[in-house]
Formats: sequence, C-alpha cells, structure tokens
Amino acid sequence: MLEKTLILIVEDNPAEAAMVTDALEAQGYEVHAANDGQEGMEQFKNQPIDLVILDVMLPKEDGYEIAKKIRAIDNDIPIIFLTSKNMKDDQVSGFNAGGDDYVAKPFDNELLLLRINALLKRTTKSREDDCTYKIGDFNFDCKNLELKSSAEKRRMTKREADVLQMLCENLNEIVKREEMLTKIWGENDYFNGRSLDVFITKLRKYLKTDEKIKIENIHGVGFVLSVNA
Repeated sequence: MLEKTLILIVEDNPAEAAMVTDALEAQGYEVHAANDGQEGMEQFKNQPIDLVILDVMLPKEDGYEIAKKIRAIDNDIPIIFLTSKNMKDDQVSGFNAGGDDYVAKPFDNELLLLRINALLKRTTKSREDDCTYKIGDFNFDCKNLELKSSAEKRRMTKREADVLQMLCENLNEIVKREEMLTKIWGENDYFNGRSLDVFITKLRKYLKTDEKIKIENIHGVGFVLSVNA
C-alpha cells in the first residue's frame, strides 16, 4: 500500500482549517492540523510531513517564525502561506522566511489545490537523485524517509532519518554526539542529548531483525554504526 502524501496545516481558525482539510482529503491527501505555532512545530518534528500550509497570525509563534524554523531543519519541503495579510510587505516577509507560495484569503479551493500539486511535483522531481544506503538486510532511502527490508517497509520521521543518515555516512566510524546535536538539532544541550538517545533506541529497534547490524554507544563520545560480515 502506497503512503499518502502528508500535509500539515497550521491554522488557528477551526472553520478555515476544516474547509482546507476537507478539500485536501477529497483529493486523497492525508492532513494533520495544528492550531498554534508550537503545536505545528512539534508535529513537523515528529511526523514525515510532505508539505506545510501556514497561517501568519498564529498564537504563541507567528507563521514567519515557524517557516524559518522549518527551513533550518528541511530546506526542501514546500511551504505555503495562507493568510489574510496580503500586502506586498507581508508577501515579501513570507518569501524571505522561506515560503514557496503565498495565497491570500479569501481563496479558491481549486486554485489552492493546483498550487499544492505543482509544488509537490517540483519537490518530487528534485528528489530524483535519491540518497540510498544498504545496511545489512535493509535499504534506507533518506530522501523519501523509508527503511525497507524483505519483510517490512517503514516510513520514518525526518529526524529519525537524519540521525540514521549521519550514521550511514560514517559507517564503522565514530560520529560525535556534539556533531549530531549541532547538525540535526541546531544546539548541543542536555535536553537535545536525551532526545538523541531516544532516537538511537528507536533505530536499534527498527534494525534489530538483522543481527549483523549494531549501533554502538562510545560512552561520552558518540555512536558507531557497523554491519558485521
């Protein structure tokens, strides 16, 4: 079964969020909604999102700030601003924050869907040069966030894939904790370190069906991914 394209909409107006969600689901997309910026970022970090729709005026953190944070994690994911702030300066701010498109309210659902489809096609084309790794019995596609073996296929979160990709790029070599935290989380601190340990535990669980694969913790230094012959 093919994975559905997952779209995240961050909108604090329930009626507008429901209207967009219904239109997208009718086209076969899977939609997750968040009603403020912080919740939107949490969903983005923990799910394999394919496209983000952002309102600008959001509680806690505005859409421009959320877009900047998303861009710091993923430079390729399409971001669409959907907002009543439609002055030229607003649009400039949106594009400068990392947006790919800026749609003013009120909007036409059909045109919005065409814009979404165009952005997703462009993103898919840019991912044709997939980065893939063979890890024992597994094939890891870091662009499409997929980990496959003959027995199963798993859709990973972006952060899971980022951690595994760093380990794969340095197979049989130590990847320092501080390097992983700085590159993936943007900051080397205690709480991010605990998160990294959780992701390492998840990856070990995902790969445990192949006993040749090990992710070794070099205490106080980092991690080593190895595949024994």
